[in-house]
Amino acid sequence: MDTNGGIETELKFDVDETTLLPRLYDLPGVQMIAAPVTHDLEAIYFDTADLVLAAQHVTLRRRTGGDDAGWHLKLPLTAGRRREIHAPLGKHTLDEADTVPESLAQLVRFHVRDAPLVPVARLNTKRVVHALIGVGGDTLAVFCDDHVQAERLTPDPALAGWREWELELVDGPNDLLYAGESMLASSGVHLSLHASTLARALGDRFPDQAGQLGAVPRRPRSSGWAGDVLVLSLHEQYEVLRTQDPHVRQTTAKSVHAMRVATRRLRSVLATYHSLLDATVVPHLRSELAWLATVLGGSRDEEVLQRRFTGHLDREPEGLLLGPIRQRLGSRANTDTDTVYHALLTALNSHRYFRLFDALAALVTSPPFTGVARQEARTVVPALINREWKKLRRAVRAATKTVPGAERDLALHKVRKRAKRLRYAAETTHPLSRKRAFAVSAFAQKLQTILGDQHDSVIARERLLKRGAVDAYLRGENTFSYGRLHALEQQKAAEVESKWSRSFGSRGRIARDCPGTDETVNVGKTQAAILPPRVTQHTATGLGSLPPP
Repeated sequence: MDTNGGIETELKFDVDETTLLPRLYDLPGVQMIAAPVTHDLEAIYFDTADLVLAAQHVTLRRRTGGDDAGWHLKLPLTAGRRREIHAPLGKHTLDEADTVPESLAQLVRFHVRDAPLVPVARLNTKRVVHALIGVGGDTLAVFCDDHVQAERLTPDPALAGWREWELELVDGPNDLLYAGESMLASSGVHLSLHASTLARALGDRFPDQAGQLGAVPRRPRSSGWAGDVLVLSLHEQYEVLRTQDPHVRQTTAKSVHAMRVATRRLRSVLATYHSLLDATVVPHLRSELAWLATVLGGSRDEEVLQRRFTGHLDREPEGLLLGPIRQRLGSRANTDTDTVYHALLTALNSHRYFRLFDALAALVTSPPFTGVARQEARTVVPALINREWKKLRRAVRAATKTVPGAERDLALHKVRKRAKRLRYAAETTHPLSRKRAFAVSAFAQKLQTILGDQHDSVIARERLLKRGAVDAYLRGENTFSYGRLHALEQQKAAEVESKWSRSFGSRGRIARDCPGTDETVNVGKTQAAILPPRVTQHTATGLGSLPPP
C-alpha cells in the first residue's frame, strides 16, 4: 500500500454532450498535446449505510480499468486538494471484492467507528485522457473528458448519466489550473456545482453539509457566552484527535504524543468548565478520556524511556558499560513497545473507543449547557481560571511540607498536574485576551516542564531497578551499569528538586503570591512579572481578571 499517498489537485467542470473540447494548446507552458487515450473504468464506492465518509468529504473506491486500477482512498486537505492513498486490488474472489483492505479501513475507522463499509454507488466511465506536455517532455497535467453512467446502490437505487471534464495537475504549477479555469469560463464552461463525482451519483441522498462537526464554532467574545469559550476549545481538541487517529494507526512519529496531549487537554478543560455542562455528562467523559490517555501513555512512555536510556548509554565511557545492558534495554524496549502498540491498536478498534467519540461529537455539536454557560465570558471565565490557580497554590504549599522520597515524588507530581490544568485552562482564553492568557499559560508550562523531568526520572529509576535487580540478576549478568544509570537518574532528579526548591520550595513563593499583586515569582534564573492587579471594571474588549503567572 502507498501509505504516504500523493496530493491530488484537480478541478471538475460540468458540460453537456454538445460542448466542444477547449484549445488546450493555449494554456501556459503547454508545448504539445499527447494523442488521446481511452479507458473504460468501473468504480465501486464504499461508505457506511448513513454515508458518514461522504459527509466528511472522504471517498473510498475500488477501481478497475485504466492505468491506476486499485483501491483509492481520498482524504480532504484544502479546496481542490486531497491526499490520495492507494492499495492494490489483490487476488480476490467475487465475494472478497467487496471487502475493503484493512490497511485503508484503519485510516477511516475514526469516522465510521464500528459501522460496516458497504458499496453505495457504482460508476462506469468512458474516459478520454489528453496529456498536456511541457518543455522537456514533462506531463504538466491531464485533461479528462468523461462520460459517466452512475448507479446508486442503497437504500433506494437510482440511475443517472452525465458528461464532465477534469483538469488534474501532474508536474505542472497551480497557475496552470487557474489559467484553465479562466479559459473555460470565458467560453461558458464553469466549475462543477457538485461537491464530487460521488455526490452527483448519490443525488438527494448525499449528506447535507449544514451542521457538520467540521464547522468551526463562532469565535468567543468577552461579552458573549462563556459556553462559546468551552465549545471552541473542545472542537479544537476533537479535530486533533480526528486528524491524529489514522497517523497513530500508521505509527507515524509523534502522533501518539499529539493524540495523548489532546486527550489530556479535553479532560482538563472539562474539569475546569464542568459547571457549564449538565452534571451527568462530565464525569463519564472524563473517566473515558482518562482510560484513553492511559492506553496512549503506555506507548508514549516507552518512547520517552528508550530515548532517555539511549542518551545515558551514549554518554557513558565504554569501560563502565559492563554486561549486555545496551542490548538488554534495547531488545526489552522493542518487546515492550510491540506489546503496548498492540494494546493501543486493540483499544482504538474497540466499541468503548468508538462510543467515547460518539459522545464527544455530540458534546461539541449539541452541548448540554447549564445557565452558567449563557452568562458573559468576562464574568465566568476569569473566576474559573482563578480557581485553578488557587488549587495549584495549595498543591505547592503541600509539596513544600513533604519530606524527600516517595511522598515528595507524589506531591510534586500533583503540583505538575495542577500546573498542567492551569496551563490548559488559561489557553482556552486566548481568543478573549491573548497576552494575558499567554503569560499565565507560559508560567504554568515552565513549572510543568521542570517537574515533568523529575517525574520521568522517577519512572526511569523504577524501570532500571526492575531490569537490573530482576531481569539481569536472574540471568547471572553484571548489574553494575544498571546501578550507574540509576545513580545518574538520582542525580538528575536531585538537580530538578534543587531547581524547584530555589524557585518555590524554600519560601513557598507561589503559595504566598495572591492574584492582584505586583510581586514577582522566581522561575529558575528568570523572573516572571505578576500581572497587574485584577480589574474590577471589565472593558468591552478585555477578558477581565486572570491570575498572575
